Amino acid sequence: MQKSKHVPFVGLLAFIFTILTGTLSLSVAFASQGVTESSVLLCASNAQNGPAKFLGKEYTRGYMAVFNLVNQNGGIHGRKITLQVLDDGYEPEKAIENTKRFIKDGCFLLTGYVGTPTSKAALPVAEKAGLPYFFPFTGAEFLRNPVRPLVFNLRASYFMETEEMVHYLADVLGLKKIAIFYQDDSYGRAGLAGFKKAMSKRGLDIAGEATYPRNTVAVGKAAIVMRRIKPQAIVMIGAYRPCAEFIKKAKKVGLSDTKFINISFVGSKALLKELGPAGEDVLVTQVVPFPWDDSLAGIKEYCKTMKQSYSDFEPGFVSLEGYLAAKTLVQVLKNAGRDLSRKSVVKAADNLKDFDLGILEKISFSPNDHQGMEKVYLTQIKNGKFEQVKY
Repeated sequence: MQKSKHVPFVGLLAFIFTILTGTLSLSVAFASQGVTESSVLLCASNAQNGPAKFLGKEYTRGYMAVFNLVNQNGGIHGRKITLQVLDDGYEPEKAIENTKRFIKDGCFLLTGYVGTPTSKAALPVAEKAGLPYFFPFTGAEFLRNPVRPLVFNLRASYFMETEEMVHYLADVLGLKKIAIFYQDDSYGRAGLAGFKKAMSKRGLDIAGEATYPRNTVAVGKAAIVMRRIKPQAIVMIGAYRPCAEFIKKAKKVGLSDTKFINISFVGSKALLKELGPAGEDVLVTQVVPFPWDDSLAGIKEYCKTMKQSYSDFEPGFVSLEGYLAAKTLVQVLKNAGRDLSRKSVVKAADNLKDFDLGILEKISFSPNDHQGMEKVYLTQIKNGKFEQVKY
């Protein structure tokens, strides 16, 4: 009589343990990248306090409005998005500390960082850990040239913005005596490099330079330097509080007829508030369309989505940029498929083609091109509000 074949009890336990531990180890490996069956963890380090807090808060609000809506509708392939935000106060060392914390917490990817000095400090840490770095709020060239496999940029570069500034001042208005005021760090120097390139292209000499220290409003000396130079226009690469203080001081010392033109990072809405009556005719380049232009389907959708999350919502360039960045990132995550990994996300981003945000340009990336948008717009303060400058 043939004996029944039974798996020995000990062997059966070992088999079950192997299956369970194998499943557990896969789950842990999955979770270590910030992905579970029901969630995906994204992380952002930016200024939530300090002189640049408006930028961090507004950029984050744009992201959160999109993620809230996505989560309400079931998430991405069933996964809800969690955005962990840590305050870096716009200081590089804190950005490094936050990035290391994100890695320890098992973050899937980084997005929503604000600033050139903070990105320059945090990026090597992120790249070493293999963390994709999506849509930092900076136009610095080191994030673009050469193309970095894990870094994707949405906004136009500072080189593009400063080219448009000098085009308007020199080519359109015919001004030749143009100076620059900039933050004395990697952000300011990134803008300075773009300005020099645009001036050199036209055979123009820079009239003069003046700087201020990051996270301060110590601009009095810079105003005196500019008074001696008496430029027709001053290109400004800074944050809203020091730039506003500089403009007010410069006008008081005799530069009331000088054209002041700011780069988009300044934070337009906050600059307007800080300047008050001194803001009349101040110019700002922008890297997103006019947030009040409801002739664009994307702007209508932006306003509707933001109002659903924030009862105190008012349109603005920074929150619009955060909204557009989040919309693009959501599409990339969808395209990456159900089997989500950092590799699949980078591949999906590299293959994004003509993604339509309902604005004035479509978003495409390739392995050789991680620059999403290229348009630069010009705005001016008139009667206490921004208007589009058409030329």
